[in-house]
Amino acid sequence: MLLALLSDTHDNARSTQAALALLAPHHPAAYLHAGDLVSPQMLEHFAHLPVPFHFILGNNEFDPPALHAAAAARGLHFHHDFADLSFAGKRLAMTHGHDGVRLEKLIASGHYAWVIHGHTHQQRDERRGATRVLNPGALHRARIRSVALLDPAADALTFLHLPPSA
Repeated sequence: MLLALLSDTHDNARSTQAALALLAPHHPAAYLHAGDLVSPQMLEHFAHLPVPFHFILGNNEFDPPALHAAAAARGLHFHHDFADLSFAGKRLAMTHGHDGVRLEKLIASGHYAWVIHGHTHQQRDERRGATRVLNPGALHRARIRSVALLDPAADALTFLHLPPSA
């Protein structure tokens, strides 16, 4: 089982489509978006995925009720600003990361095998005790635009980079 990790799309439809095309051949079991999707229209890119799509708010979504309604209409999983999920019998936390205190508390809690965040627009793969802290990078305002694949059973992470033209 693989999990597709995305963050910080910032209404960039072209990069989002390129990222989904890059991830699709790996047949992820779920897609997790760590915030800054921005507008409800961006959910249309994820509405036809054959597997669950989970997302949280970042610090650039200005109409959370509209995002919630659009997600509900498309059968997508809206978790507001925090998600607590389980995969391969292990817990995963997802928050955007703009609240540094909250992010550090999640990491330090020891309750999660993985804490996934965005916000910095930079890839991250760091172990802090029993917790692995991951940031897939960004699809907007990043020198290298990236997403990631997490294999929870093997605790293996692979970053995928979008081509410069995407």
